[in-house]
Amino acid sequence: MTSRLARLILALLVPLTLLTACGGESAPDEIVLLTHDSFALSDGTLDAFTEQTGITVTVQTAGDAGSMVNQAILTKDNPIADVIYGIDNTFLSRAVDEGLFVPHTAAAIRSVAEGLRVDGDPVTPIDFGDVCVNYDIEALAVAGIDAPSSLRDLTDPQYRGMVVVEDPAVSSPGLAFLMATIATFGEDGDYPWSQYWADLFANDVAVASDWSDAYLVQFTRAGGDRPIVVSYASSPPAEVLFGELDAAPTAAVADGCFRQVEYAGVVAGRPHTDAAAQLVDFLLSTPVQEDIPLNMFVYPANTEAALPEVFATYTVFPPAPITIDPDVIQANRERWINEWVAIARA
Repeated sequence: MTSRLARLILALLVPLTLLTACGGESAPDEIVLLTHDSFALSDGTLDAFTEQTGITVTVQTAGDAGSMVNQAILTKDNPIADVIYGIDNTFLSRAVDEGLFVPHTAAAIRSVAEGLRVDGDPVTPIDFGDVCVNYDIEALAVAGIDAPSSLRDLTDPQYRGMVVVEDPAVSSPGLAFLMATIATFGEDGDYPWSQYWADLFANDVAVASDWSDAYLVQFTRAGGDRPIVVSYASSPPAEVLFGELDAAPTAAVADGCFRQVEYAGVVAGRPHTDAAAQLVDFLLSTPVQEDIPLNMFVYPANTEAALPEVFATYTVFPPAPITIDPDVIQANRERWINEWVAIARA
């Protein structure tokens, strides 16, 4: 047994044992965690949960967050999972309105900032990330162009043909970026978000199908021809870590960042809600929370979890990250996407 696994087991022993003893249902041998394709934890992390509860966690992935929510809704009368992790605030109200979850107040919920919690605790905040404009420092320097400092800058002719974004109709960061522009420019006034996007398209913005296409294909750091990309505030530390570099070759623009919060919830209609609640508590526990950043490059929701040094050193923390109430998103998401599609096709 590794020392890391031993620490996980020790830290989780008491709360998980108490939960097992207090639950009114017999513990199952297995529960299913439905999540998105980006889910990752260090080897042995989920084994610690099994060691203390006797319950094996089977991970089932379902594409991106939107695809996962769609699958969960389509199967809600015969649920395929006990816990869902990875629903973000752009899809949250839809999932809650569909009655997907049994409310659960996690054991460590007081360690979570109030701004991340949802009234009534239908779901539990697990992590958050800021979707921001990123740029290739060297590529812009070679071109003799200053880096953008705001969303509005991207419509400047000097950045013509340099920007790639993700399609908000199919991409989670793409949708988050669309929300950022709506919150920044509004729907009315002298310069609404619709005009901003018309100007972006006039400035030859490229639209990628997803983050991988945008960042790993079209971005100049990957050999593409676009030095400005919609990505995450955590992308610069990821570049440092994976490139084994001493300085970040990219930077994130602090203006216009949209805060995505990812949640885990106990699925309604399954027979083992006590075991599912234990898994949600496990995901919010400090040892697991400290494991999340270097695996999924998002920030822990638990404020007692320490950030890795590379995050603390190279991450931009937006002074005023953008959020929109999930209910407002739910009421307007489809209309906004349809309006965006019409602008893109014009």
